Amino acid sequence: MVADGTFRALVARQVDGKQTIAIERLTEADLPEADVLVDIDYSSFNYKDGLGLSGKNRIFRQFPIIPGIDYAGTVARSDSPNFKPGDKVILTGWGVGEGWSGGFSERARVKSEWLVKLPDGMTARQAMAIGTAGLTAMLAVMSLERYGVEKGGDVIVSGAAGGVGSVAVMLLARRGYRVTALTGRPEQAEFLKGLGAAELMDRNLLANPGKPLQAEKWHGAVDTVGGNILANILAAARYDAPIAACGLAASFELPTTVFPFILRGAALLGVDSVQCPVAERTEAWKRLAAEVSEQDLAGLTSEVGLEDLPALAETILAGQVRGRTVVNVRR
Repeated sequence: MVADGTFRALVARQVDGKQTIAIERLTEADLPEADVLVDIDYSSFNYKDGLGLSGKNRIFRQFPIIPGIDYAGTVARSDSPNFKPGDKVILTGWGVGEGWSGGFSERARVKSEWLVKLPDGMTARQAMAIGTAGLTAMLAVMSLERYGVEKGGDVIVSGAAGGVGSVAVMLLARRGYRVTALTGRPEQAEFLKGLGAAELMDRNLLANPGKPLQAEKWHGAVDTVGGNILANILAAARYDAPIAACGLAASFELPTTVFPFILRGAALLGVDSVQCPVAERTEAWKRLAAEVSEQDLAGLTSEVGLEDLPALAETILAGQVRGRTVVNVRR
């Protein structure tokens, strides 16, 4: 922010029926009305952000809008009794960056009930190195734990080199599971082994339609891609295995049968980080703060500025972004 009260933001507009993306200088009058004003330090770049910026999907539900589905920063002004100026906060989900202006900006105004406080010992940059993707990964792991996935068992993570997948591999490996990383990028083998993957599997082995029931293999799974891959993971689930589904990078369809459910008691667990209750997301952030160190994040994370984001959209949609991408909105 500068002396005239303006701040920089990446803005999506619709001009003559076409979407445009550009960095603009805005004022607080350009932000939606809400009870908390936040000075943003960092955001992150997620698959959904790539969909929005590419203009290929109807992610943006209004124009103009500031994209960016998450951010971390400092409360500048608050009309809520739950937050005061100077509080460090995190925003993820709730349709921000889709139907409400989001994190690719130096300032944001947001509803207080959508915020959580930054856990002790975590910086804003660390929070966004984890970001929505890392939060989703932790929620998926928590869902497997609640179901009672067999300790030390074989667990598969699809889309393993991506944002959700890479954090899930790390979290599961640290809990003692034998993690198979499903990926179409063999060049990321060293990266994934460094996160704790015991084995890599070529995603092409599961990309085509398979038998409705296959040899029992997985005690649990975190799936980020959907489609035939999720169907094949379900078909190879062991008896009573939980499968956490949290993404659709390959497809939103699920071409499966009831056999894994009625013959093996498999459980398909839906994981949602958008409308997730505040109590659960607060618990997830506390666990992330305790379990993921700055050193862990160093090897997972790259940093970009606002001007870099339009070009990154096609890269992330092509599955070529490794780990997590932090957006330094003030760079």
